[in-house]
Amino acid sequence: MRLLLLLLSVLALPALAEEAPLRASARLLFKHPALLQPGSCVRYEEGGSGWILTEPVFYLRGEVVAADVRTRHLGVCPQVAGKEISQYSRDEFVRHAQAYPCVSPGVPERDEQLGMVRIKVRDWETPHAKKAANMGRLYRGAFLDRPLQAGMEIELEADLLSSCEK
Repeated sequence: MRLLLLLLSVLALPALAEEAPLRASARLLFKHPALLQPGSCVRYEEGGSGWILTEPVFYLRGEVVAADVRTRHLGVCPQVAGKEISQYSRDEFVRHAQAYPCVSPGVPERDEQLGMVRIKVRDWETPHAKKAANMGRLYRGAFLDRPLQAGMEIELEADLLSSCEK
């Protein structure tokens, strides 16, 4: 009997190994599908992680256009020699953020399933201080390298979003 169980588990491993694991963003689409239905209001928030300012300071608000689970190859994160991410220029940070999620150097590349949400932008508040250039996706009226405009569509992982109704 033990031999049979061992044999079945060994045969099942290749089948399990072929399916890419679910990231938190993909699990969220299955656990709380009502939150990400088309037309739902969602927020992406940044800032507010300090000792005094604990509420998010910068945000992007919009409505869900579509949500789906996709398999994505996670390659190695782009590195800038001699710099930590806190020292990146805006262009270097944008290149890193566009590659995210990614793996650290020395970690094997892999496929994972991501829960991606397409959002139609309604309104936003972004930082303008130079020191905020490498702190988040929102900066000087732009999302990464795209100037924000009402009605434009962007994509984010589901676990980065919250409902507008708090």
